[in-house]
Amino acid sequence: MSRILITGGNGMVGKHLQELIPNGIFISSKDGDLTSNEYVQWIMSSYTPDIVVHLAAKVGGIKDNINNPVDYINDNILINTNVLKYSHKYGVKRFIGMLSTCAYPDVVSNYPMKEEDLLLGSPSKSNIGYGYSKRCLSLQIDAYNQQYDTYYNYIIPCNLYSEYDNFENENKMHFITSLLYKIKNTKDNQINLFGDGTPLRQFMYAGDLARIIKRTIDENITDSFNIAYPENMSIDEMAKRTLNALGKPYQIAYSNPNLNGQIRKDVSIEKFKTIFPDFQFTSFEEGVRKVYDKINQQ
Repeated sequence: MSRILITGGNGMVGKHLQELIPNGIFISSKDGDLTSNEYVQWIMSSYTPDIVVHLAAKVGGIKDNINNPVDYINDNILINTNVLKYSHKYGVKRFIGMLSTCAYPDVVSNYPMKEEDLLLGSPSKSNIGYGYSKRCLSLQIDAYNQQYDTYYNYIIPCNLYSEYDNFENENKMHFITSLLYKIKNTKDNQINLFGDGTPLRQFMYAGDLARIIKRTIDENITDSFNIAYPENMSIDEMAKRTLNALGKPYQIAYSNPNLNGQIRKDVSIEKFKTIFPDFQFTSFEEGVRKVYDKINQQ
């Protein structure tokens, strides 16, 4: 059997993968610092994996990204460089890197964005450090394939949500999880959100991404591709559909439109559908109910 090492193994997608790949080697920030050259070399030399699924990244909310872009670009480029360098040095046959739609340009002339649009312009200023670091990972993976004839690839997922989100730190929760957390804890049946509700987003249940990663391994898929929930909804529509799915007739209030972020960043999944034509996504309503049930158990 192949030895599969998963970085970021304690994050949302990593925890879903633990259910699908129980014999995998899952490492997280609690085990060590991937910005450390010495630590990553030790990991790869000790486990000598055949396959690496690279999920680890420095992540945070929009305000933290705006305030600390240096931290996001420096830490993530160090992490990606170290993991790729020592994966190759120690003979990793398959490397699957995780990007983000944040790597795409802030604005393009045609939506949804296709894989070939990735380098057309600068990422959004609201997460420019993180966006460029993810874009650099795509370039690094392509460079290894060009120089060393490797079969490394990357997946570009849309925004995610899951019952395995970081419930301990509200500032690091993804939008849907944060929304559900606010729904649970409202004292006056009103939900307060940043921005004005107009930005468009694709949000996907993280378990769906984990299933695709597993199939990418099992079916030996080496193409790089976008993956996103097929619906592109405004923040306001998403919030209202979430309330409806939970049977909560609450009011929604918005503040600080300067925190809207990108107006839209939807990506095409046409290539994805040619690779996985039979894949069925978890519906938005089913996904938010799963996460809300978990939050209610906290």
